[in-house]
Amino acid sequence: MLSLAWKIRRSVETGMAVFLLAMVALTFADVVGRRIFGKPIYGSNDITEHLMALVVFCGLPLVTAAGAHLSVDLFDRLVSKPWMAWWRVLSSALVVVVLGVIAWLFVKHGLNATRISEVSQALRIPRGPLYLFMALSCALSALAALGITFFGPMVDPKDTHKEEAL
Repeated sequence: MLSLAWKIRRSVETGMAVFLLAMVALTFADVVGRRIFGKPIYGSNDITEHLMALVVFCGLPLVTAAGAHLSVDLFDRLVSKPWMAWWRVLSSALVVVVLGVIAWLFVKHGLNATRISEVSQALRIPRGPLYLFMALSCALSALAALGITFFGPMVDPKDTHKEEAL
C-alpha cells in the first residue's frame, strides 16, 4: 500500500514538473517573440491558464500528503495534549469531507462543461477534462488527508536528514 502511495506521489511530482517546465518555456518563448520579433504566441494566455491550473492541482495532493498546508499554530500547545485527540480527528475528518465535496463539485462541473462544450477563449481548448483533472486532484488530496490522519504526513525518508540539520 505504501509503495503504491509513493508511486502515485512520484508520478504527480513528475507531472507537476513537466507542466511547470512547459509553462516556463512557453512564457519565455512568448516574451522573446513579443519583445524581439514583435510576434507573440497566439493563445499563449489560454495555454498558460490551463498549465497554471495543472501545476496548482498537481501540488494540492503533494502538499496535503506532506501535511504542509498553511496552519495557525496559536493553539498547538493546547491541541497537542492527549485529551484533545478527538479535536485532531474531527478537524482531519472535516478536511477529508471538504476535499471530497470539492472533488464531487468539480466532477459535476466537468461533466456539465463537457455536455455544453465549454471551451477556452482563444484556442477553444475544452474545459471539461481540466475540471475532471481538478476533481481527481481533490480526490487524491482527500485520500492523502485521510492517510495522514492515521499514518502521519508522507515525508520522503531521504529528506529527514535535511530537516535534522536545520
